[in-house]
Amino acid sequence: MTRSFLRDDDLSPVELAEVLDLAAAMKADPYGRVDPSFRALAGPRTVAIIFDKPTLRTQASFVAGVAELGGNPMVVDGNLAQIGTRESIADVARVLGRQASLIVWRTHDQSRIDEMAAYAGVPVVNALTDQFHPCQTLADLLTIREHKGSTAGLTMTFLGDAACNMGHSYLLSGAAAGMHVRVSGPDGYQPDSAILDRAREIGGETGGSAEIVADPKQASEGADVLITDTWVSMGKEQESADRAEVFLPWQLNGDLLALGADDAIVLHCLPAYRGKEITAEVLDGPRSVIWDEAENRRHAQKAIMSWLLAHADPAGTDLR
Repeated sequence: MTRSFLRDDDLSPVELAEVLDLAAAMKADPYGRVDPSFRALAGPRTVAIIFDKPTLRTQASFVAGVAELGGNPMVVDGNLAQIGTRESIADVARVLGRQASLIVWRTHDQSRIDEMAAYAGVPVVNALTDQFHPCQTLADLLTIREHKGSTAGLTMTFLGDAACNMGHSYLLSGAAAGMHVRVSGPDGYQPDSAILDRAREIGGETGGSAEIVADPKQASEGADVLITDTWVSMGKEQESADRAEVFLPWQLNGDLLALGADDAIVLHCLPAYRGKEITAEVLDGPRSVIWDEAENRRHAQKAIMSWLLAHADPAGTDLR
């Protein structure tokens, strides 16, 4: 059966650990390895990379990563393709599945990428939807491992719009990594209850946990990892002024950072807006590992693509 990576819990906790181990190995030798899963009989595998939304890190990291693995990145402009408008998602999936060995898509509602995966016949990777951003959280967990040694038992706090795709993905991925996940945001900006319930279920298996903590100060107390994201997600730009006032108590600043553990680290998936969701002193300060996090998108994405292609091959490929 073809495996895809459409939301964070598409990987079991054991599989998540496998992918992170592979990402660390690939980072240790980023240019010296042409992955066997990226070599078809007739030559390098092609990966279709589609963007319906703005991108910088995602495009750069996927294109560089596919090339480093020995594959061919085929970037498709979603605005030109008009997937779901000019032709159906199912028809596009059937076409691309015969042109590429794997499809990466940044799009809008989760239902779109679910439909792509249903018809493509090849692995599909979520490069961001309105509901989830699982490639980002892979990179974040890799970064936490690098700076903390492991993830199990650590407390991760996400401050801001807890209803956004990052809030959802941190709940699922953090619980799968055995972390205690706290999400904190204003009333009306809370995660989907079904996702919170799923994260709690996963945490019950791994020793992790997931909770909403309304007070940003309480949420930050003793946290090992403090995270924020832009207050204005893609497509919600018209709400910018209103959100700036509502979210101000959840700004990741020196006061909230001081409430965390003495060796707490700071993450932000970028782009960042200094003086809004995070202050310049925190973003550019000694606790910030944000630039490591940005680099780790490439390594984490190389790992998940290789893992999916290996598991799509009935013969299997030993990636260790």
